[in-house]
Amino acid sequence: MLVKMAPVCSARRLLLSFICFVLLFLVNFALHVCCTFSYDRQTLSIRMSDRPEYDNQGFFPPYLEPMPPYWRSLPPSPVLRKRRRRWGNRGGRLVKLKSWISHFPHELRCIRRFCPRLLVPLRALDPVDSSLVPVVGSFENGPAKLSPLRHMRWHGVDKKNLRPVDLVANASEVLDPVPLRLGLINTRSVANKTFILKDFFLSRALDLLFLTETWISPGELSAFIELVPADCTFFNVPRASGRGGGLAAVFKAHLDLKQLFPSSRYTSFELCLCKLGHSPSLLCAIVYRPPKYNKVFLSEFSEFLADCASRYDQILLLGDFNIHVCCPGKPLAKDFLALVNSFNFVQSVSGATQERGHTLDLVLSYGLSVCNVRVEDAIFSDHMPILFDIAPSNAFANQAAPVRCYRAFGSDSAERFSILFDKLMFYAPELPTADDLLYFDFACKSVLDIVAPLRLRKCKSKTSPWLTDRTRAIRRQCRKCERQWKKDRLHVSLEALKISWKTYQRAVKADKHSYFSQLISANSHNPRVLYSTINSVLNLEGNNLLPSSEAMCNKFITFFVDKIASLRPLIPPIVDPAMHAPCSSLFPAFAQISLRDLEELVLHAKPCGSPNDVVTPCFLQKVFPIIGPYILKIINTSLLTSQVPSGFKHAVIHPLLKKPGLDSSTMSNFRPISKLPFLSKILERIVHTQLLDYLNDSQLSEIFQSGFKPFHSTETALVKVTNDILVATDRGKYAVLVLLDMTAAFDTVDHDLLISRLHHCVGISDLALSWVKSYLSERSFCVKLGLAASSVAPLLWGVPQGSILGPLFFSLYLLPLGAIFRKHGVSFHLYADDCQLYLPFSHLDTSPCQSLLDCLSDIKLWMANNFLNFNGRKTEAILYGPHRSTDTPDVDFGDLTSHLKSSITNLGVKLDSALTFEGHVNGVVKSAFYHLRRLSKVKPFLSKPNLETLIHAFITSRLDYCNSLLIGAGSGTLSRLQLVQNAAAQFLTGSSKFDHITPVLASLHWLPIEFRVRFKVLLLVFKSLNGLAPIYLSDLLKPHVPPRLLRSAEQLLLSVPKSRLKCRGDRAFSIVAPMLWNNLPLQIRQASSVQVFKSRLKTYFYSLAFNSVGN
Repeated sequence: MLVKMAPVCSARRLLLSFICFVLLFLVNFALHVCCTFSYDRQTLSIRMSDRPEYDNQGFFPPYLEPMPPYWRSLPPSPVLRKRRRRWGNRGGRLVKLKSWISHFPHELRCIRRFCPRLLVPLRALDPVDSSLVPVVGSFENGPAKLSPLRHMRWHGVDKKNLRPVDLVANASEVLDPVPLRLGLINTRSVANKTFILKDFFLSRALDLLFLTETWISPGELSAFIELVPADCTFFNVPRASGRGGGLAAVFKAHLDLKQLFPSSRYTSFELCLCKLGHSPSLLCAIVYRPPKYNKVFLSEFSEFLADCASRYDQILLLGDFNIHVCCPGKPLAKDFLALVNSFNFVQSVSGATQERGHTLDLVLSYGLSVCNVRVEDAIFSDHMPILFDIAPSNAFANQAAPVRCYRAFGSDSAERFSILFDKLMFYAPELPTADDLLYFDFACKSVLDIVAPLRLRKCKSKTSPWLTDRTRAIRRQCRKCERQWKKDRLHVSLEALKISWKTYQRAVKADKHSYFSQLISANSHNPRVLYSTINSVLNLEGNNLLPSSEAMCNKFITFFVDKIASLRPLIPPIVDPAMHAPCSSLFPAFAQISLRDLEELVLHAKPCGSPNDVVTPCFLQKVFPIIGPYILKIINTSLLTSQVPSGFKHAVIHPLLKKPGLDSSTMSNFRPISKLPFLSKILERIVHTQLLDYLNDSQLSEIFQSGFKPFHSTETALVKVTNDILVATDRGKYAVLVLLDMTAAFDTVDHDLLISRLHHCVGISDLALSWVKSYLSERSFCVKLGLAASSVAPLLWGVPQGSILGPLFFSLYLLPLGAIFRKHGVSFHLYADDCQLYLPFSHLDTSPCQSLLDCLSDIKLWMANNFLNFNGRKTEAILYGPHRSTDTPDVDFGDLTSHLKSSITNLGVKLDSALTFEGHVNGVVKSAFYHLRRLSKVKPFLSKPNLETLIHAFITSRLDYCNSLLIGAGSGTLSRLQLVQNAAAQFLTGSSKFDHITPVLASLHWLPIEFRVRFKVLLLVFKSLNGLAPIYLSDLLKPHVPPRLLRSAEQLLLSVPKSRLKCRGDRAFSIVAPMLWNNLPLQIRQASSVQVFKSRLKTYFYSLAFNSVGN
């Protein structure tokens, strides 16, 4: 049987011809194929949301540098659905095929029309570079691109089916809270007014109604069944025993109101507590005080306020107090108002609340706004209903921080920088001396661009700065266990998830404890850093972020320049009323510094500089062993040639809101903060040290200038002024104190007058004077917000703000003022630009204040001649009289009459005409409890030693500020400060308010307030006797010299001047300080150093204060 088979050779010939046809086709197409570009996957995966912006210098991230400019200017690509990448050879061939066919889209579209599923999907026909997203600019300057073709997908969604959704408001756009309508009524029996009160609640559309004197017995609720409207509920606190009294609250059920119970029982008043809302919560306290006098009311009520004020940020205190606050002259009303004011409560009721015309029902608020207060007619009680609105404050929303440029330093950055910088400077060319700083900055920038290139990032606020890599790894493990549990639902997975969350909880607590411990240990003596850091963690205050734009920066720089220009007269007068004697000593030149001294200055300097610093201060301190010799050359060259580098004379201004809550759209609410280069501050510190030594040796500085001088402070200045006033009034005289105010005094200083004053009055000459001229000339500044900066403006006037030499130059600029004061016989004291004038006089003198008025006229004329703006609107004056003298003397005060006040604020201390310091103590109490409430929010994460450090920084420092002025003050004044210390001690130890406070203070080794005041006075005495205090305090103390040789001559005693009045002379430092000093044991007076004296003195006072505790 014959079988026909296919011709094998013919099949082979067909295969060979087909292969040849394919090869010929590829050869023809290869002639038209261009070289494809190469790319990396990181470039193609850039997203629009993550693209960086470039700064004013045209900086691009490193991975975008090699890309052609027209790629960086493409329009954004459409948002596509994320497709899963195909792995293997097929995925690689598809990428290559897409790159190849992108050059022939037209031909392949024709093929696809006939063979729709033969080739890859149509989106492969889009150009490959359409996946690149724009970085900066627009594509107008780039080459024309083929627009992506529209295409339909077989997979995906139909956008026609999508439904638009309204945008959600941002966190910073939260609507204001709806105010609540509240009412307060003294019902005098609810039982017979139930329906009336119900109608009153509904007709007034109240949310809460507080009732006093309900006269409801315990367990009797029938009256409330009739009283409470629908969808409402109530609280009832009847009087425990006896008739009358009782408190209640009726409120809508949807309110988050929770009743609280007092921790202690008060016998002098009734109390009902409830808490409204949370984060932050509002404490509502209803009080009823029976009209019968009770001597313990003020003490119990002060304890209650201290307990509430340390735990709540918002308090509403209301009720019937039966205190005639409309008659503030009455003793009880006066003491009650002073107590309430010391805790910063605001009383909102004005007018009579009782038929007899007295104000008995009060609404006191703290931390919230009470508005629309209305007192209605008394219809169903002898007390009038009070209606008002409250608006609980919202928590501040976190705001997005601006984008900023930074360098990411690693652990080996300093070592790499040192190696590269050393090699680069080895081949440094010979340059002029003036270019040393420019080449130094260039070399540092070149090396840093290699070691730590510049990067851009959004400054996100760290809500949990204590989290570490270990904690984050544990959290990722928790997420992994959670996914496993959701996947298999096994019991073992659930147990693993529970264990992982417990581990994470313990780890976070440990890291948080460690974070705060390190923070407090590193900044235990810097309350400013502690306050800012804790404030950022608590996020209690919102930061008003200004728009980072060049236009806004230019607006600020124009405002700052115009403000100073408007304060200076165009043509000043020529006459100068103060003639200062020429200086006999000379200071010809500044001495050069050694490398060792420079290293000590740099390493101990505060690491703050300018945003334009090439090397950040912290990193400069690390690499100083390498760059130190070059910095030394720059500084010594400046001192030797009397030329300050131009880079040291440019300041960056950052506008800072003066107070939280001010309108950020008003530029006058901002304070310019000047930031100078770090190395310029080092150079200024060297010059400042040499100038200060010269001034001290020559005794050229003003004795009564306490600003920015060693061993001087605001307390020493106030001790001197109050001592002179107390001594004068003790002798039966009057004394008038005048506080002068100068507007922008540091910014209006004339450079020519300053140089002339330094030359003629101080003796700076030759090279030193040339250096000062170079320092003040050609200075400039700009305003910077984020990455945006304004144009550069010249600094034509004023001493540089934020500089080391600025305060010293300003105090020398004011040297002629002392001659004016001494010419008219007026006592004075200066603290930088704060000027205090005081003049004792007798009412029998003829025209006693004429010399003071003449002195003020000469001062105004001298300030006008020296470009200083005298602010008459802020000038204040106060009159002090002898003890028990209530009549005002018949004295013509002239222009000062309109400026006389009963209380003024002098260097942070509020002084009153009676020198009782009541206003100052009230301010301290308010501030202390405010910070105590803040510390209560971080107490769970702090150990006891760290919490005690914070209490000393925030509470004790305020109790001790200028407390030497309180020597001899009334016991009631000191008791309020003692209340603050007691609350802080209970807060630290967690002791109960029923525990005796003396053992608690003894266990903490805290001296009571009275002994702390004595401690401060005696410390000033010791420093004055050992040359560690100002001369004007040392002159007030005279050693005791017995008339004949006695053993007391070796006892280091002081002479005690005589005084007449206990509340005047006995409180003066020159009298009370020697009395306290002479009563000390001899071994304390013979202490060899300040530390030894403080240790022995505290031990001595501890034994006196807590002697009964040991027994």
